[in-house]
Amino acid sequence: MEPLLGLINLDNEHDFLEELTYFRCGAATPFAGRYRMIDFTLSNMVNSGVEEVAIFTNHKYRALMDHIKTGADWELARRHGRVFILPPDWNDPTDISRGDLRHFHNNRDFFHRSKAENVIISGSQYLTNVNALKAYEYHLERDADVTVIQTNVPEPGDEHRQLLRIESDEDGWVKGFSSDPANSKVFTNVYIIKKEVLLQLVDFCIAYHKDNFFLDGVRGKLPDLKIQHYSFNGYGMFINSIQSYYKNNLSLLQPDNYKKLFFKNQLIKTKLSNEPPAKYVNGSAVTKSMVSNGCVIEGTVDNSVLFRGVKISPTATVKNSIIMQRCVIEDNVHLENVILDKDVHVSAGQQLIGSKDKPYVVAKRQRV
Repeated sequence: MEPLLGLINLDNEHDFLEELTYFRCGAATPFAGRYRMIDFTLSNMVNSGVEEVAIFTNHKYRALMDHIKTGADWELARRHGRVFILPPDWNDPTDISRGDLRHFHNNRDFFHRSKAENVIISGSQYLTNVNALKAYEYHLERDADVTVIQTNVPEPGDEHRQLLRIESDEDGWVKGFSSDPANSKVFTNVYIIKKEVLLQLVDFCIAYHKDNFFLDGVRGKLPDLKIQHYSFNGYGMFINSIQSYYKNNLSLLQPDNYKKLFFKNQLIKTKLSNEPPAKYVNGSAVTKSMVSNGCVIEGTVDNSVLFRGVKISPTATVKNSIIMQRCVIEDNVHLENVILDKDVHVSAGQQLIGSKDKPYVVAKRQRV
């Protein structure tokens, strides 16, 4: 099959996770005990045969670079496989591009250099485990300029309200994009586009002072393009707010959901980290929780997600919470409906209680 080029466009993904994105971009946010959100998009691309992936970053990308490094953990540090983290670099004084068009303009050589004639573009906010080869085959078979990937959401939640819906005819040709909540065909922000068409749309958008490649280029030129839709009907989730992040993390404590996301198709890969097994001290009580390597549990943990290296003291209680790497919870602490970012230290006797609709969030490296 013809090679496929990968692009992860993070330019339009701003600080949507509030305190969790104070010091990192959303794509680098830890998820599900041992992963980062970008792991799902990267893994899906690699598992679909993509050998070259570019990442358009805008700001706060140090954590992302530290996580991905050479791309070896995703088999992208090979002679025929590479990952390119492309931060903003505006050195052309004649450049009039705006928004994410700046990335396309300043990294045009990346597309020209590749032998691939088609590009799969994605963000990091749709988390699923899927092989896109069938979508690519369909894209080639239909000779589409663009193939947009949709997922059916019969009962949309708050995280779906801001997402585009796809309107199409009986043959699958897209006739429009809307925000109609009654439309269950939700656009995943993943699409495949001919490279030639991509470059033409970039030129058009820049010439007419546009600032969003998909909205102004693809959607804006809809009547002039052949756009198909393809459905991903597997298990997936949208993370675009603290509420959706909290809800979807805890949803993975249900074994069926966890299996659908991590064991239904190929593996989701992440940066390797060597830690000892979790240690459960006599007298500890852990129920319905996800506990990662390196944790030391002496207290009570219920319906929670614990990342690597968390320490829970004997008389501490953690309930319905997400505790990230290397957090320390001292004695007589009660945490309920809480998200603690990395390296948070909660002093003895503290009580932090949020709600399921609005969890209490503590930014990284704080002492409470």
